[in-house]
Amino acid sequence: MRDLFPEDWKPNLKRRLLGLDAWVDFSLFRSLSGIREGYERFSTFMDRFHVSGWRRWSNELLSEAATHGTVGVLLLLALAVPAFQLTSEDDWLKKSDLAVTFLDRHGNEVGSRGIKHNDSVPLDQFPDSLIKAVLATEDRRFYEHFGIDIAGTLRALVTNAQAGGVRQGGSSLTQQLAKNLFLSNERTIDRKIKEAFLAMWLEARLTKNEILKLYLDRAYMGGGAFGVDAAAQYYFNKSARDVNLAEGAMLAGLFKAPTKFAPHVNLPAARARANVVLDNLVEAGFMTEGQVFGARRRPATPVDRRDERSPNYYLDWAFDEMKKLVDTFPKSMTERVFVVRTALDSNMQKVADAAVENSLRQYGQEYHATQAASVLMENDGSVRAMVGGRDYGASQFNRATDAMRQPGSSFKPYVYATALMHGYKPTSIVVDAPICLGNWCPHNYGGGYGGSMTLISALTHSVNTVAVRLSISIGDGNPKLGRNRIVETARKFGIKSPLPDTPSLPIGADEVNVLEHTGAYATFPNLGKAVTPHAILEVRTGAGELVWRFDRDGPQPRQVVAPQVAMDMIKMMNNVVEAGTARRARLDGISAAGKTGTTNAYRDAWFMGYTGNFVCGIWFGNDDYSSTNRMTGGALPAMTWHTIMEYAHQGIEVKQLPGVPVPPARQQPAVADAKAKSGDPVPPRPAILSKRGADILVRVERLMDDAQRALGPSIPTVSTEKKKQVSELPKTGAVAVALEPRDSRN
Repeated sequence: MRDLFPEDWKPNLKRRLLGLDAWVDFSLFRSLSGIREGYERFSTFMDRFHVSGWRRWSNELLSEAATHGTVGVLLLLALAVPAFQLTSEDDWLKKSDLAVTFLDRHGNEVGSRGIKHNDSVPLDQFPDSLIKAVLATEDRRFYEHFGIDIAGTLRALVTNAQAGGVRQGGSSLTQQLAKNLFLSNERTIDRKIKEAFLAMWLEARLTKNEILKLYLDRAYMGGGAFGVDAAAQYYFNKSARDVNLAEGAMLAGLFKAPTKFAPHVNLPAARARANVVLDNLVEAGFMTEGQVFGARRRPATPVDRRDERSPNYYLDWAFDEMKKLVDTFPKSMTERVFVVRTALDSNMQKVADAAVENSLRQYGQEYHATQAASVLMENDGSVRAMVGGRDYGASQFNRATDAMRQPGSSFKPYVYATALMHGYKPTSIVVDAPICLGNWCPHNYGGGYGGSMTLISALTHSVNTVAVRLSISIGDGNPKLGRNRIVETARKFGIKSPLPDTPSLPIGADEVNVLEHTGAYATFPNLGKAVTPHAILEVRTGAGELVWRFDRDGPQPRQVVAPQVAMDMIKMMNNVVEAGTARRARLDGISAAGKTGTTNAYRDAWFMGYTGNFVCGIWFGNDDYSSTNRMTGGALPAMTWHTIMEYAHQGIEVKQLPGVPVPPARQQPAVADAKAKSGDPVPPRPAILSKRGADILVRVERLMDDAQRALGPSIPTVSTEKKKQVSELPKTGAVAVALEPRDSRN
């Protein structure tokens, strides 16, 4: 032990610790002394630059400015990065240049969407009065600022503060162009920051005249027109070169609120706005009161376009579909101008519009209903007509694609289909009796209970308690599991809207939109194959080259339930039309099936129905969610559905629903007759080729397109006129091909 721990180990340890302490103290002393000496030398050196009095204050201000300026520059760079990322691509100017001309299914041009850079009218050929009107109203200091008009922004802030609201905009013309080219219309601070940086970026890249020209060409002017020249053609049937002062003032008033001041929608408002523009011209010093006096006395009179019923709701939706489709094209493809043939049937669209309007005009006040939406599609998903609301001029909100409403009992077919998938039969016995899930107890429409009944009878009479009991049974006694399985079925059919798990889900308490609900119903006549609702049949470049075709490149039908399940559902839903809540939807000699839907407090009324050829969904209600006057899905929706579908089946090869007998001819209930009520003749259905003949011609066209793509220009091409005749043929479904011109444009 003495060898391991010698007796002098303690003194040795003490000496070592004292040495370490001395070394640390010395090191600290030497370091601090060096720092002190260095600081004294630095102070002695800096004393040479010592200033006092006003020089000292100047130096302090410059130092603070440099510090804060550096921080500010770094912050600005951080904020600018997201904005400049939008301009990273070399073709930034072409990105927003997507221009689409839409044709209906027969090849007739029905409208256009998008922005096409129009150089047909150079800036120096625009009337001086028009340019002055735009600058006086939108940006009087345009040629003086660097992209952001600081003085104008401050003036707008003061004006708005005094008015207690937004009375004057602070964005410069360059900022508005930046928004049109790169940004959306959302009112956020983030967007305003990006807008400011992009405005300065545009000022650095383009001349003032180039910016002004782009602004005049790219701004939306209402009526589907982009740019001043397109607006002049639409509103006054003349080139922008030829507009007078009154017309120029009316056009200049459209930039900030094209929908509100569009002369074909609200002429008094458009003229009042034009008068404000004339005031601006005088106030800015661009013209005298005497020069604008004539324009005040003789205001512009636009072309009357009230009778032109462009399918705007349909075209808006088709353009959204096209924008998504373009993103899937190869990046090597720089073409931004397309001709798109849609599934739209112009005559069906007119009848659908008239049916909805006449139903609301005749019965809307009685039922306290002010709005409606409808979608008519072939069973393959190609949409023939879409009504997004009563009046596109008054509201561009598309209630067929964007409005989320409770479907009520029209959701029950997904419940019953799920039940059939889990062993039920149409003849299975179910019980209509009181039931509660927690504190929620559903009641039937009539208030009573029917006891034991078959599944088909429960659907025919839309029994709520049975749908809830089925949701429990589907989940093997677990209501939550049952509802999850119902949601899974709805998803397979095509419902994409959120479907929150609530006890009332089986009776349609969750919200859907008309388009997806209609597309989901197409699964039944397709014997269990789900389809994708679509507007676009084919896409061609401006030169006529085929680049995309739905039947070749689009999503194909997918089997989601067994054919027998779909056939059983057809029989059950046919009984709803023949003997249940939808008797007003019955068609002479044509088997139909469907389901009505009515929500709590009568806020929404639906009828969703289909035949062997078409599926059509209709919703009636109010935008503010107010209740109707006890309107059910079997009333106005079913009546309007009958009007639309009766016309849709004229002159075509009618397909009967599988497993359902042909109904006898009978007298229909009174319906909102489009012909009688509107005074406009219902357009006759066109003459048709046989389906076999049309299919042969379509097959020839497709073979020619495929061969031309494979061999390039080495094979002879078909003449433009012949190709147009062939391309007008429908591609899918029950084919109806016009043998005679449908209107003067042909």
